[in-house]
Amino acid sequence: KAKKEKKKSRKAITLRAKAKKEKKESRKAITQRAKEYAEEYDRAEREIIEEKRAAKEQGKFYVPPGAKVVFVVRIRGINGVEPKVRKILRLLRLTQIHNGVFVKVNYATMRMIQRVEPFVAYGYPNLKSVRELIYKRGFGKVGKRGSWDRIPLSDNRIVEESLGKLGITCMEDLIHEIYTCGPSFKEANNFLWPFKLSSPKGGFSRKSKLKHFCEGGDAGNRENLMNALIRRMN
Repeated sequence: KAKKEKKKSRKAITLRAKAKKEKKESRKAITQRAKEYAEEYDRAEREIIEEKRAAKEQGKFYVPPGAKVVFVVRIRGINGVEPKVRKILRLLRLTQIHNGVFVKVNYATMRMIQRVEPFVAYGYPNLKSVRELIYKRGFGKVGKRGSWDRIPLSDNRIVEESLGKLGITCMEDLIHEIYTCGPSFKEANNFLWPFKLSSPKGGFSRKSKLKHFCEGGDAGNRENLMNALIRRMN
């Protein structure tokens, strides 16, 4: 009995040491990857600044590349609305007021968003907005179809278990995939539960939520000004 207990305790100690070592290596790899991503973001910013300067020297205008991702927030209810609009909002996973989702920019998605424009506010999120949304309001969709669980993203293991096979093993990987609209954007975005945001600090526009943003309202495309609304609602 004493020998068996000793063997068990030794085995337990070995397993604990192995797990501790693996955890340390994993943390080191995640830190390194986060550092590489930060360098990539800085490099991209510097390139844009250099291209703007070069265009100015030549007396030309610099036109930045179009956004790859938009963030869409539902701002109105759907009482008395035609079925097609309801269907599109459901397809975009905007089932409640103040729900927000990331959407990949292409012809089909932009046509859908334009159809429901009076009911949503949307624009182009920057890196800070993506990071704050995922870290503060991020929930993962875990389980099987029909019985999904909404799990807060409080641990990298939740991300790794669901998206590890796609090379997304931590929060920084997930942020990078969403922000850069990587090859696994669809799976990463589908893993994220629609963000449940608060009412904006200071409220919506005094004119009306029904009016377009260009007319002083809230609905429609805000482009880069969407980030200010995200800060107020996050």
